[in-house]
Order: sequence, then C-alpha cells, then structure tokens
Amino acid sequence: MDSISRIAGAKFTVPVIKHRSYSEFESSILLKMRASKKISEKNRFLVEAVNPIIDFSDPGWKNRFQEDFEKRFHLPHLTDIFDDSHPIPSTFCPKSRRPITEDFADGYPSDERWNGYVNNNDRVLLKVIHFSSPTSAGAECIDPDCTWVEQWVHRAGPREKIYFKPEEVKAAIVTCGGLCPGLNDVIRQLSRKVVQNIHLGGGSLLGVSRGGPNIGDIVDSMQEREINMLFVLGGNGTHAGANEIHNECRKRKMRVAIVGVPKTIDNDILLMDKTFGFDTAVEEAQRAINSAYIEAHSAYHGIGIVKLMGRNSGFIALQASLASGQIDICLIPELPFNLHGPHGVLKHLRYLIETKGSAVLCVAEGAGQNLLAKTNAMDASGNIVLGDIGVHIQQEIKKYFKEIGITADIKYIDPKYMIRACRANASDGILCTVLGQNAVHGAFAGYSGITVGICNTHYVYLPIPEVISYPKQVDPNSRMWHRCLTSTGQPDFI
Repeated sequence: MDSISRIAGAKFTVPVIKHRSYSEFESSILLKMRASKKISEKNRFLVEAVNPIIDFSDPGWKNRFQEDFEKRFHLPHLTDIFDDSHPIPSTFCPKSRRPITEDFADGYPSDERWNGYVNNNDRVLLKVIHFSSPTSAGAECIDPDCTWVEQWVHRAGPREKIYFKPEEVKAAIVTCGGLCPGLNDVIRQLSRKVVQNIHLGGGSLLGVSRGGPNIGDIVDSMQEREINMLFVLGGNGTHAGANEIHNECRKRKMRVAIVGVPKTIDNDILLMDKTFGFDTAVEEAQRAINSAYIEAHSAYHGIGIVKLMGRNSGFIALQASLASGQIDICLIPELPFNLHGPHGVLKHLRYLIETKGSAVLCVAEGAGQNLLAKTNAMDASGNIVLGDIGVHIQQEIKKYFKEIGITADIKYIDPKYMIRACRANASDGILCTVLGQNAVHGAFAGYSGITVGICNTHYVYLPIPEVISYPKQVDPNSRMWHRCLTSTGQPDFI
C-alpha cells in the first residue's frame, strides 16, 4: 500500500489502494477542499426557483417542463467526453462472492444468468404527493393550479456494465467540514482489512477540517497520482467543490469519476429524505433535552435551555423536540421570533413558570441571529461565524426574571460536540453502508459529478448542481412543523 502524507496541501496520511475485484472494492482516501455555498431563498412554487419563465396559458407547458427537468437531471457520464469508452461486464456479483477463476472470460464474468443489477433506465419518482391546492399543508406546486407533473430521477445501484477495471482503479475519499456520526461507516465500504471495526467509534479515520487547497491544485495532485475515482463526503459547500473538481477534470479530459456522499448533520440537502448522521443527532439530542428537563423539573422555577445544531435549517431542533415530548419552546432559523414584548418568548416563559412551575426551551444555533450583534468574521469554509444565541437567551432570561422579581433557576446545555463525535446509531449505520456502496457502484458505472441519496425510501443518483442551489429548510407550513407546535403548545412569538 502506498502512503501519501501531503496531497495538494492536505495534512494527513492517505492510503491509495489498487483493488483486484469490484466486489471487494468499496473506496480509498484523499484531499480537502474549499467550496462556496450557493444559497438563495426557497420559493413557494418550485417553478420560481427552477424555471421562472413558463407560460401556463400554453397547453404544452407541462411537456416542456418535463423535458427541461429530464435535461437538468441527466447524469454526467464518461461517454459524454470519451466517445471511445466501452463498457465491460461487471465483476460485482449480486448473488455470490465467488473468486475469479478460469471460468471467467479474461478475469471478468460472462455468465448472463446472474441478475440483480439495476437497469440504467430505472427511475424513482421524486414527488409522491399530488397536492390539490397550493394552500394544502406543505404544498409544493409547479403552477398555481397544482398540476400533477411526474418527475423521475435515476435509481442507484450496481450496473451490469462498468467502465473501470477494478485492478486499474486508484480511488480516493475525502471527509470535509465538521465531524458527523457515520463518517467511518461510509469510509468502511473500502477494503475490509484496512477499515475493520472503525465504525465502532465516532469521528473520521481520515480527519476533517475546513478550508483547503484550490481546485487547480487538487486536480493537479489527482493527475500526478493517477487518481481516477474521488469520493467526496460533505455538505452543500463540499458538494459545490466536488462539482468544480468534476468540471475541471472534464476540462482537462481526465477519465475520472467524481461522486459525492451527502454528509450534513443538519439534514439540509435538497431532494433527499435525510442525510447520514441526522438520525443519530436527533437521538443524542434527546439525552441533552432529558437532562435539561430533569434539571428544570427538579428545581424551583427551573428553566432548561438546550442549544442544538442547525445553522440554516432547524430539522434537528424540530425533530428532537417532537421526539422527546419534553420541550415547551422550539426556536429555529426559519422562523423569526421576539424575545421581549407581549407576544415574546420571555412572556411565554413567565406563563409556563406560573402555570407549570418549570419550562424547557430548545434553540437551533442559527435561530434569532437578528437579535445579536452582526459579525464579519468568517470560518475557513467561508461561513459567517454565528453569534451564540443560546448564551444570549440565557442572559436575557436571567435579566427578565430578575426585573419582574420572580426567582428562576436556569440551566444551559450545549451538547454540540458530544453529538457530532458519537458513533452512528443503527439507522444511520445502515444508511451509511448503502450510500457508500451505491457511491462505488455509480463511479464504476461511469457517472461523475453526481451524488447519492435516499428519495422516497429509494436510493438515487442526482446531478450535484440540483442539490446545492440552496439549503433545504423547515417549511413553516409543513405538517411536521405543525406537529411540533401541537407538541410544544407554543404560540407565534411575533
């Protein structure tokens, strides 16, 4: 096994592995990158974000929309650039793990009786609800009449024909951004001797950091080391960087497959049911919420505050609040709120103290930033450094109850790094395993500039540009948010 200590400025050891068979292969390691996030407002009608110029009076608008959708969701493939690329029979055997023998033609199977492959024409329906009205809870409509338009995306999985010989593959993996439960579970889908049991602990075998070398340096390093598969684990910004690498490789006519695996603990990537690490984060967040509840419930006029992850999206705070059943107030970035005033959070806390004797508040880290002093500080990934809304709320609660002469015992818990560093739970472990395997299948199938995800319970391939245009956010009109409000009983704090 070769060892590389510095890859285009990355400061960690990178094993590069050559694999003898596809069924044994499931990844290797590399790089760190910097990428900008493309963020825009989520529009009520999808057409506004996708194609704002549609004449709905034209009877053919639906067909044209579907044609445009199919073009946008076309998966980039090696054959788009290399006309002379010819597929070979897959060495991946879905029904057995038989070793390569003389029965194989040139080391590759030719037995057509094997089945279990995914056809390239298999599709998964992107949207499964036919909303009858734009006023339906959580409605996402193409046009004001909520016309049903079928939108199909590519199904993930092993193909019968592949475009890389496994023994010629030099694969690399990069884990970017902060820690997230499940990183090692995805990495583990490479040679088993290298990664045995790494999933039993949290963190990343490769290490993580923000920032890194520019795209040109990364691609130069890939050329120098003859890397022909790159698997990129990260969120929106990382995927934007992966897409730039894909474009640069195409510009240089490099026969390389770039495949993303969505890693964001906040669950804020578009079009996907969930991203890995999210279920674990929600589960672990409940431990902090339960501790806050016990502290608050056991004290005289106790108030527990829990700050959870969620820079732009409040999914963790929402679902942890809903799952725990112990939260009285849930604050998320998607919804503005007032602390003071007749309808503010502080007034409601007073009501809870006077009626229940205690209260528990959950707040996402990106919530209420308008209440804090602005900062121009940026982290290495180009994100604005957020003000600490949890500490701010804690201080404001102390001041408020002191001013009105009511005793309040306030406990503040920030479990952020405890949640990020823990081992993935069973649900995330399975998700990570399947995502990692499907990323490998996609690369061998010749796709590049794609990411793998789960959509309506099925695993799919999506072109990277379609999932990074803006972060997925909690819809205040969704049934899930309504369920949270029913659970907490909180009013609108405006």
